Amino acid sequence: MTEPKNRATAAAILPLVGGAGNVTSIAHCMTRLRLGLRDRSLVRDEELKALPAVMGVVEDDTYQIVLGPGTVARVTPEFEALVAEERAAAPAPTTSTPPTPTADELAAQGAALKDRQKAKNATPFKLFLRRIANIFVPLIPALIGCGIIAGLNGLLINLGWLAAVTPALAAIATGFMALIAVFVGLNTAKEFGGTPILGGAVAAIIVFPGVAHVDAFGRTLSPGQGGVLGALGAAVLGVYVEKWCRRWVPESLDVLVTPTLTVLVSGLVTVFGLMFVAGEISTAIGDFAGWLLATGGVATGFVLGGLFLPLVMLGLHQALIPIHATLIEQQGFTVLLPILAMAGAGQVGAAAAVYLRLPRNTSIRRTIKSAIAPGFLGVGEPLIYGVSLPLGRPFVTACVGGAFGGGVVGLLNQLGDSVGSTAIGPSGWALFPLLDGNKSLATIAAIYAAGLVAGYVAGFLATYYFGFTRQMLTDLNVSTDDPATPPATPGTPTPPQEPVPAGLPHDGGHRSP
Repeated sequence: MTEPKNRATAAAILPLVGGAGNVTSIAHCMTRLRLGLRDRSLVRDEELKALPAVMGVVEDDTYQIVLGPGTVARVTPEFEALVAEERAAAPAPTTSTPPTPTADELAAQGAALKDRQKAKNATPFKLFLRRIANIFVPLIPALIGCGIIAGLNGLLINLGWLAAVTPALAAIATGFMALIAVFVGLNTAKEFGGTPILGGAVAAIIVFPGVAHVDAFGRTLSPGQGGVLGALGAAVLGVYVEKWCRRWVPESLDVLVTPTLTVLVSGLVTVFGLMFVAGEISTAIGDFAGWLLATGGVATGFVLGGLFLPLVMLGLHQALIPIHATLIEQQGFTVLLPILAMAGAGQVGAAAAVYLRLPRNTSIRRTIKSAIAPGFLGVGEPLIYGVSLPLGRPFVTACVGGAFGGGVVGLLNQLGDSVGSTAIGPSGWALFPLLDGNKSLATIAAIYAAGLVAGYVAGFLATYYFGFTRQMLTDLNVSTDDPATPPATPGTPTPPQEPVPAGLPHDGGHRSP
């Protein structure tokens, strides 16, 4: 039974983040517990990182504690319960006048706020990308579940087994994708400050079969035309219409007029404009992705596989999430994710090389031994933040490994073997159940496996031979168990905007490409 262990983890985390009074919000993605905090200075980072269950921490718009897939979903409810219990047991606030802060204290608080804001690096573009990620990341569990069921159903059909069950499995696997536009509309309205159900109502127009009878400027619409991009635009428009109504409609009429105008105005613009425009954009995305891999597969795979982790470090990988969703909606799979997943293979290969190059550094070797298994499964944060990124050069050589792995998958795509994923989120070995393409499952799996092997080998060789200078080896290859010869500690880098497991959008990060 895991509940006592999960509760113990939550109980260990709570005081280290300042207690219940310091927690303003609690949420989780695929791998991270995300906390809103009143006072960042109350967090004891080093003690938190030292907890056995904590793989790392990332500071962004929320304070993110990396616990790993599965674990975070079990720890979060326990953490929420502990926060509620602590708040209920807290004594009532007294009416005594709080002490007047000194000038030095005010200056320190101001400096802390300034540093915190600077660390967020909340540029408008990155804030927009973060909002896009917040819309799609909650959909990942359904995409994964339905994708695996679709793969299982395809296998049963190919084998000729359980013919009476496969139609039901097909309905289960495709039902969510048929209505994904509605869920995108709900999440979009929520993220942009509108009423979620109104966003869903407007987005539902896109998948309604009756739009086939609508003649929009001489063109007949098709149900689903515009897909997730159309739903995104329609829901954003609905939010702006709703906010305008809330500002100008009398309060006594608000409950009747505001939802009516929101759905009517947004719906008309969607039917007579957005569906066509978004449909053209979606088609162009699919055509461009196919052309890119068909004509320049090797170069495309090399560049995407090599640059994905730097994109994650800059928070720019979030721009790929709607593209993945569009490709999955159009073609049934995204051909980009298996290439981007090679970044995780490069990390694993680099970590193995670091392990061999630093035989006396028991601290780093211990981290690698605990992080290598999650790395094989596509959870890259422990290797990134515990090994390659702090060391510097091994991070670059890990990217080289990802580039070679991506080049192999891209080459085979160029030769006509399309390899894709039916969902976003997993990578590494965890992506095998979600693979799909234009060839047999065995062929697709073999191509993806070849890319992983290339990433492992290239990441290992590049790191083993080029990942360390002589001075780095002198400083790092010392026994960390000998207090007389403490190891040199590499500088800790600034956390990225929205890191995800290697090869993912996240957790989400996961963090999707």
